[in-house]
Amino acid sequence: MSGDFKSAAWLQWPQTKQLVTAFAPHPKALRFVGGAVRDTLLSRDVTDVDAATTLLPEAVMALLEKSGIRAIPTGIDHGTVTAVIDGKHFEITTLRKDVATDGRHAEVAFTDDWKMDAARRDFTMNALYLSPEGELFDYFGSVTDAREGRVRFIGDAPSRIAEDYLRVLRFFRFHAHYGIGAPDTVALAACAVAAEHLKSLSGERIRHEMFRLLAAPHASKILKLMHENAILPPILGFAVVDVAKFARFESIENVMGMQIDPCIKLFEFIRASKESTGFALEILASRLRLSNQHEKILRTMVQHLSAVESSVSQQAQQKKLLRKLGGKYFIATVIARWVDSDVPITPVHSYAEMIRLADNWIPPQFPVTGDDLIAKGFVPGKALGERFRVLEEAWEASDYRLTREELLARG
Repeated sequence: MSGDFKSAAWLQWPQTKQLVTAFAPHPKALRFVGGAVRDTLLSRDVTDVDAATTLLPEAVMALLEKSGIRAIPTGIDHGTVTAVIDGKHFEITTLRKDVATDGRHAEVAFTDDWKMDAARRDFTMNALYLSPEGELFDYFGSVTDAREGRVRFIGDAPSRIAEDYLRVLRFFRFHAHYGIGAPDTVALAACAVAAEHLKSLSGERIRHEMFRLLAAPHASKILKLMHENAILPPILGFAVVDVAKFARFESIENVMGMQIDPCIKLFEFIRASKESTGFALEILASRLRLSNQHEKILRTMVQHLSAVESSVSQQAQQKKLLRKLGGKYFIATVIARWVDSDVPITPVHSYAEMIRLADNWIPPQFPVTGDDLIAKGFVPGKALGERFRVLEEAWEASDYRLTREELLARG
């Protein structure tokens, strides 16, 4: 099956051509697969390119190294070798078939059957293969499904989900990014039945998929669907009251021309939880195995929402809070408060001005140090700390104009 793939930009990358040249001794052994092929079909940007091969992993390693290409055995037991060429990474996986699955892990065997490899993939739109010459291979009606925005499991949906329960979350994530219209009813029903099994999956796998879902342009519609089908509790570790305000994140992104960090969006789950805010945060951080930085963002938002609200019409207070939190945490908290409120989302609202303040104003460093006060005769202790605070408040009241000399003259 042929298409207009020969002109795809990623096929013309020097790194891609170098990879193809390395496989020249086995001209039929390499095909590109998955996201790069699907997104090319849909005229979307491609950044990552994966490939499949009939060669065994050890043979792939040898072939790459012979061509002077760095080969990393990233998942060699499961058939995956990563080729690194001038900063580009290509994951190359030997064709596989499932031998046994338990809903979390799969035992695989290698094969040289392209259709059998395609049959073990989750959705039809992910089972497209492209030869280096631009010939497209479609075994399951993938082209039609991709173009019509139909996220459809290959084969029987319940059986495919039972092989890996993460496919429940992947179904919603792919529908958020690629789906058009209502989701496949059979697949949706199968996901609802299997949702409780998400509890058995690792937090890292859940977090990875959830963050990618939250980054979708219309994630709020999919979250509503997940909420209605009781998919969220086994993902988050707690139930939520509603997800109606998630649409406000998308409005802010459109109005401000920004992409909001998915971690910031997690706060809305905490806010809408049936648990107390602090307890919900603890549960979520544990369930998704959040990093220390992610957890710090959420804690900052919880602790300083009221400070944002009270400073909304006072730029001096906004600057103080911005200095205290830092730009990233300040913006996150402002966004959370804006979403949580019922005020309009417009580019001229005070919350929009606060985000722009963080983007455009670099908080200055307080020019006085403790050593400066000690040099003036203060002894380390309570009195020095109190004087330091008074001078800093005076500096803030001057809109950060008082110089070090002027401040010390007051000391």
